[in-house]
Amino acid sequence: MLSQLRFKFAMDASKTSSLLLATLMGSALLSGCSDDVGKVSLGLFTTKDVIIDAKHDPKIPGVTCHISRIEANLDLADPSDMSISCRQTGPISHAELADIDKSKNGEVVFKESLSILFKSLKVRRIYDVENQTLLYLSYSTKETNGSHKHALSTVPLYGTAAWQKPLTTK
Repeated sequence: MLSQLRFKFAMDASKTSSLLLATLMGSALLSGCSDDVGKVSLGLFTTKDVIIDAKHDPKIPGVTCHISRIEANLDLADPSDMSISCRQTGPISHAELADIDKSKNGEVVFKESLSILFKSLKVRRIYDVENQTLLYLSYSTKETNGSHKHALSTVPLYGTAAWQKPLTTK
C-alpha cells in the first residue's frame, strides 16, 4: 500500500513538473509575440521598469515608433511619463497617405491601457501638409501633477515616394 502511494505521488509530481515546464515554455513563446523590444530595471529596490515598445503605424507600415514608458509592476497605476521616437523604416507611398485622416486632430493609431483607473497611453498621427511631415504625438489621458504628459516625434516625407515638390509661387 505504501509503495502504491509513493508511486502515485511520484506520478503526480512528474505530471505537475511537466505541466509547469509546458506553461513556462508557452509563456516564453508568447513573450516572443510581444512588441516589447527592451526592458530596463530602475534598480534593485524598486518595482519599476522602463519598457520600450516598437509599434508600426497600421496605415503607414513604413513608419515604426519606439515608445518608452515606466511600468510599475506592483502598483495600481503606472506613471504617465513616456517618450516617443518615430522613424521611417520602410517605403511610404502616396496611396498610404491618401488613406489617413488629414484633419488638425489627426487620428489615434495606438492605444494602451496603463491602469485600472481609466488611464491610457495614446499615440495620435497628424499630417502637416505644408511641411510634408507626419507628426506622432504620444500622451496620457489622465492628468498627473497638474499636467497631461506628452511627447512628440516627426517623420519627414522628404526622400520618400510620398514627398511632392512644393509649388513655387512668385
